[in-house]
Amino acid sequence: MSSSPLSSPSRRSFLRTAGIAAAAFPIMSEGHLAWAAMQQQTKPARRQRPAADANGAAPVMINANENPLGPCQSALAAIDASALTGGRYDANGGLDKLVTLLSQQTGVTGDVKLPEDHIAVYAGSSEPLHFTVLAFCSDSKPYVTADPSYEAGMWAAQAAEAKVSKWPLTETYAHDVKAMVGASPTAGVIYICNPNNPTGTLTPKEDIVWAAKNKPAGTVLLIDEAYIHLSEAPSCLDLVQQGLDVIVLRTFSKVYGMAGIRCGVAFGKPELLAKLQRYGMNPLPVTAVTAASASLSEADLVATRRKIIADTRNSTFKWLANKGYKFIPSVSNCFMIDTGRPGKDVIAAMQKQNVFIGRTWPIWPNHVRVSVGTPAEMAAFQAAFESVMSAPPATA
Repeated sequence: MSSSPLSSPSRRSFLRTAGIAAAAFPIMSEGHLAWAAMQQQTKPARRQRPAADANGAAPVMINANENPLGPCQSALAAIDASALTGGRYDANGGLDKLVTLLSQQTGVTGDVKLPEDHIAVYAGSSEPLHFTVLAFCSDSKPYVTADPSYEAGMWAAQAAEAKVSKWPLTETYAHDVKAMVGASPTAGVIYICNPNNPTGTLTPKEDIVWAAKNKPAGTVLLIDEAYIHLSEAPSCLDLVQQGLDVIVLRTFSKVYGMAGIRCGVAFGKPELLAKLQRYGMNPLPVTAVTAASASLSEADLVATRRKIIADTRNSTFKWLANKGYKFIPSVSNCFMIDTGRPGKDVIAAMQKQNVFIGRTWPIWPNHVRVSVGTPAEMAAFQAAFESVMSAPPATA
C-alpha cells in the first residue's frame, strides 16, 4: 500500500527543509506582547479592548507603542481605493511599485542606494525578525541581545532551539556591543534595536559599525530600525550597501501609524534575504501595500509626526521631572519610569483607573514602560500615575 502524499517521508522532509514546521511557531509582535502583559493583570475571558469607565471615558491605551495619529490621509484614501481590487492578489502591481519606491528613497541622500533585490516586503517587521532568527540560529548558534530590549527575537530563538545570550545595557542605556560581539564565537544573530525598545535610547552608529566589522564570521547583525524615524539618528542602511552580513528592519507601524495594517521591510544582500524566504512569503494585503506607498509619498510626514510625538513626550518628561519621578530620557515614542516599587503593582493600579501602560522587564522589575499617546491621553496618564504613586506601595 502506497503512502499518502501528505504523510510520505519526502513530504515531511520537504516541510522540514522549507522551514514550515519552525515557522508554525507564533510570530510575536509588539501587539501580542502588550496583550499578554495586560492579560497577566486582568485575565479577561477573551481578547478584547478594555471598556469605557463608569463615566463613559474611553480607556487610555498607551501600552503597545502605537501611534495614535493613525494612517495619514493619503494612506486612508489609498486603502479606500485599493479595496475595490481586493478580489485580486495584486491587481495593479502594487508590491513592485512599493519596492521600487523604497529603492528610490534609500538613495534620496545620495550616499546610500539599495537595488530592489536588496529589499523584501512583509506583513510587518515581525515576520522578517522571526525568520532571520530561524534562518541563522540553532542549538549551536546562539541568539545575542541586549537586556532589556525587544523580546520577540527571543521567542523565535526558542523555536530554533537556540541559546539566548542577554547583555545589560551600558550606563548610557546603549547596547554593549563589545560584550555582545564577544558573547559567542558561533553566534547566529546579534540583535540591535535602535532606538531601543523599551528604553527609547540610542546606540551610537559608530558602535554598530564596529559590531558589523568585528562580529564573528558567519554571524548576522540584525538591526531593528522600527523606531528610527522618531529620532534623528543616522540609519545603518549603508552597511547593507557595503555588502556586510547585516539585515536592517523597518516598519510602517510606528511613525506611519499603520500597526494594524501590517507592512514592514527587510533590507539585506540577496543571499541573506533568500534564506528568509523559505519560512514564508505570502501575498500582502493590497490595502497595506498601497497605504505604505502613499505614506512614503508624503514628503513632510516623518518630520511632522516626529515633532508632534517629541513635543508630547518632552512635555511629559517636564512633568515627570517637576514631580521628582525618575525616568530614562528617550528619543522614541516610549520611555521607562523607575517606580521604586514592583512595576507590575503599578501597572495593575493604573489599570483600575482605566489607564493601560506597558510591561516590565525581568532585569528591571521596578521600571514600567509608557508609550507616548495624544496630549489628552498623557494628561490622563499623569493624573492616574500621580494618584497611584501617592498611595503607599502595598495599597497600590
